[in-house]
Amino acid sequence: MSDLPPDSIAVIGAGPAGLMAADVLSRAGVAVAVFDAMPSAGRKFLLAGRGGLNLTHSEPLAPFIGRFRQSEGEPGAAEAVASWLRDFGPDAVRDWAAALGVQTFVGTSGRVFPTEMKAAPLLRAWLQRLRAPQVPGAVPVRFFMRHRWVGWVPDTHDFIAASACSTGAGATFCFETPDGTMTLHPRAAVLALGGASWPRLGSDGAWAPWLAQAGVEVAPLAPANCGFDVAPRGGPVGEAASDAEEGVGWSPYLAEHFAGQPLKNVVLSFADSQGRRFERRGEFVLTATGIEGSLVYAASSLLRGEIAAQGQATLHLNLLPARTPAQVAAEVAHPRGSRSLSSHLKSRLGLGGVHMALLHERLTPEQLKDPQAVAQAIVALPITLRAPRPVAEAISTAGGVRLSALTEDLELRRLPGVFCAGEMLDWEAPTGGYLLTASLACGVRAGCGVLRRLAGGAP
Repeated sequence: MSDLPPDSIAVIGAGPAGLMAADVLSRAGVAVAVFDAMPSAGRKFLLAGRGGLNLTHSEPLAPFIGRFRQSEGEPGAAEAVASWLRDFGPDAVRDWAAALGVQTFVGTSGRVFPTEMKAAPLLRAWLQRLRAPQVPGAVPVRFFMRHRWVGWVPDTHDFIAASACSTGAGATFCFETPDGTMTLHPRAAVLALGGASWPRLGSDGAWAPWLAQAGVEVAPLAPANCGFDVAPRGGPVGEAASDAEEGVGWSPYLAEHFAGQPLKNVVLSFADSQGRRFERRGEFVLTATGIEGSLVYAASSLLRGEIAAQGQATLHLNLLPARTPAQVAAEVAHPRGSRSLSSHLKSRLGLGGVHMALLHERLTPEQLKDPQAVAQAIVALPITLRAPRPVAEAISTAGGVRLSALTEDLELRRLPGVFCAGEMLDWEAPTGGYLLTASLACGVRAGCGVLRRLAGGAP
């Protein structure tokens, strides 16, 4: 690539983490080239903000940090993310947006949104600043779209040997471009390639085997903030589905009539086989095969882990958390005369069609005639989950480059001069602005790490 300055830093991946690393380097006066396989930058960022861009959350930093989940295979993940957020946390995100001319506000849930609610104005302003920075000494960022990284040249063993004695990023990167194959040997590189969710927007996880072949420990990519498929009804309420049962999903009746229906103001509770507990009030949506939505996403890490360990996970729903169990039992037991059970429960407790569909789904005909069984199901309805939805459908990805494979500056120990940032790392966050904030923060950390390496602060 003859028109690229020979001392450029390569940032591979034009999502939030990669763009933030490029921003840090550009403002420090370092030449940066950003490469991405897609036709334009920030495509997943734009889609995530289609219904209102949730930038971050307004809660104080300590509880904000506490939202990040500890990975079983990565015991230091929560502490590592905390260190990124102490350098660039939710307040810094709001300041960064304001510097781009985008004002923010705090919603009733505590989430922070741009005043215009849209992602596009923020991304346009950011890309404009990267391409034409106004800060004295800053260097414009070059963008090379439709440039897909396809691995290393030469082979992995030569690459590791070269990296160990090189002041740059080791061996050569290979790209497929509209004009054919291109190779590049940058001074350093930042990989910000995303996970494996929403692959049509560019995050397809193709990088994982290349890093693994180079000796980097990579945890399998798995769905995070995801929906789940339910197991078919397995007998009396309170009993899990049998392992011998085949298939997943609701009955054809529920799937046809209630897929897409929300359940609002319910409590989801779950305890896994190791005694870890989750309980929260919120809402979620029934799908044709199971459940998804914010309340389910919040519990998804524990649910996914339990399914991996035990083959299934059973949660409980309280459909009427504003009522005590005794109040529910008294209303269900109230004489209903000739009214149907549906009419009776709607009149006495305000339960609608979607609630009745779930009761019919999980209770036998005999139990539906038993007021005690019905009341128990209303306050603790067991739902057994058989599998998470595929990673391509998930909001985000768990797994990826182990943080133990990286220095505090997010430089790969096995591949000096190569840094990693964003969702391709093995950490996990809930929705609500946490994932985006931490992605931006680790982009800052990787960019600063490159600067320290260039200044001689890294071996």
